[in-house]
Amino acid sequence: MIKITLPDGSIKEYEKGATPMDVATSISEGLARNVISAKFNDTIVETTTPLNEDGSIILYTWNDKEGKKAFWHSSSHVVAQALEELYPGVKLTIGPAIDNGFYYDVDLGERSISDKDFPEIEKKALEIARGKHDFKMRAISKQDALSIYKEQKNEYKVELIENLEDGTITFCDHDIFTDLCRGGHIPNTGIIKAIKILSVAGAYWRGDENKPQLTRVYGISFPKQKDLTEYLELLEQARQRDHRKLGKELELFTFSAKVGQGLPLWLPKGAALRERLENFLKKAQKKAGYEMVVTPHIGQKELYVTSGHYAKYGEDSFQPIKTPKMDEEFLLKPMNCPHHCEVYNFKPHSYKDLPKRFAEFGTVYRYEQSGELHGLTRVRGFTQDDAHIFCTADQLDQEFKNVIDLSLYVLGSLGFENFTAQVSVRDLDKPEKYIGSVENWEKAENAIINAAKEKGLNFVIESGEAAFYGPKLDFMVKDALGRQWQLGTIQVDYNLPERFDLTYKGSDNELHRPVMIHRAPFGSMERFIALLLEHTGGNFPLWLIPEQAIILPVSEKHEKYAEKVLNSLEKHEIRALVDKRNETVGKKIREAEMNKIPFMLIVGENEEAEDTISVRRHGGEDLGSITINDFNELVSKEINSTLKSF
Repeated sequence: MIKITLPDGSIKEYEKGATPMDVATSISEGLARNVISAKFNDTIVETTTPLNEDGSIILYTWNDKEGKKAFWHSSSHVVAQALEELYPGVKLTIGPAIDNGFYYDVDLGERSISDKDFPEIEKKALEIARGKHDFKMRAISKQDALSIYKEQKNEYKVELIENLEDGTITFCDHDIFTDLCRGGHIPNTGIIKAIKILSVAGAYWRGDENKPQLTRVYGISFPKQKDLTEYLELLEQARQRDHRKLGKELELFTFSAKVGQGLPLWLPKGAALRERLENFLKKAQKKAGYEMVVTPHIGQKELYVTSGHYAKYGEDSFQPIKTPKMDEEFLLKPMNCPHHCEVYNFKPHSYKDLPKRFAEFGTVYRYEQSGELHGLTRVRGFTQDDAHIFCTADQLDQEFKNVIDLSLYVLGSLGFENFTAQVSVRDLDKPEKYIGSVENWEKAENAIINAAKEKGLNFVIESGEAAFYGPKLDFMVKDALGRQWQLGTIQVDYNLPERFDLTYKGSDNELHRPVMIHRAPFGSMERFIALLLEHTGGNFPLWLIPEQAIILPVSEKHEKYAEKVLNSLEKHEIRALVDKRNETVGKKIREAEMNKIPFMLIVGENEEAEDTISVRRHGGEDLGSITINDFNELVSKEINSTLKSF
């Protein structure tokens, strides 16, 4: 017999060789019908995997993240089989699950796939799924695995297998299809009731531009057709809210091939919006005791060698800039933190000086692969609302909690109320990924977990998601469409103070290392604005929107009164403009609606005679004729209701 610890902490005995499905059945028939994946002793297993030792088990259904992952990974196998049958000779490479669905990279030779082919692929995949074929794992020797793929002339699978150790190689079979696979599948193909091929794209083998370009087939699947229908409706809403589309329509930003890929150009309205966001945070930071600094866009290569960034990110950064001086090299700044360490090092510090809080809207540069660039969410040059706090170990807890308060203020003022805090810690099985001592890592991780508990945050702990120099707290925010994004991060770092030999003189008159907190409530201005655009659909909070009102004179003779209204609004710091074009009021209203201007102020003979304005809200609500003072109060009240106090 073996002892299995269930998720609720209870322990049950089973015969050796029992499967996760047997465990599910012993709990309830309903669970057994819904369980599609499992984890045993922190390893993902099949529901049919024999359990031969004591351990802890977690059972996953479609409603769990890991359940969806197994579902979508299994679906990628089904689509791969469909592609093999429809495109004989196709070479399969890899097909993982992703956040929403899956993809499979294939080499089609001289052939191609377009959206016209999607229905046929979906039909074939569903036909296979309806066969209710069991997914079965089997071990295979390295020699046999190589033999199979060499015979198929699939150099991609051969390369993968050559990098695996003999005795660790497994294949997954279903129906007449087999594939190199580590595991993590649903019980059988019949659970898949709906499949949609979403798109195709080019993808270099292993992300290397010097290697062959493959066809990446993106898809998604569901256990019910209704789920797919709802997802496609959500996808259409997402397309309408795409920040690239809205950014162009609202004239916020653009890109230029002559300037370079991934380097956004901010147009006047977008630049004004960015400035308001910056001023909003600067005001809060000033209250919280931060001091603004400015650092260069470049730094000597040695600076980033010292920090560890060059060893970690050197290959992904722009290449060193050589100067006329022999052996002198500079890098475009990939991070602000090394510069801030040198700001701290400007002069000696006493414990009485701490904490020091240095903040900067610092632009950094990273050479992202061209295929990974995406609007403002993945760029090569971006501005971080960066700050670094240097404090004593005794101050760490309070300083970290203060940063949590600041982050919550930022998210709340911009309408991001639905979020989970993610504590990102080391992967204990891969210590080579991180720098610094185990002792310092443990202190940093415990500090974050304790602060999250004390602030009452709803948080989860994710292993392996820490930065290379320290653990962090990320705010995982759900937007209006239910999509999850990482917005804002706080990191505890004992390592950079060591690397840069940062010190302060303690009350004992001895030198000590400060602790460093990295924080960026926005993350990057580019990505934050992109996500804010998609979350709001371009209907920004009133305090932030570029143009809060537009004044529409009925005819040319009312333009003088329109200017009077504009002057009054400007005195009350309401951002407005007058539309003097020779167009009908109806057309002006339609265009103002398209530009998502919150208020349309129509002025004609009656309004001028009564010293009022006729107010129409974006979306069509008619607020009637009111005085300018009443409108000022309306705007002020609405701004105060959304802009939180700090």
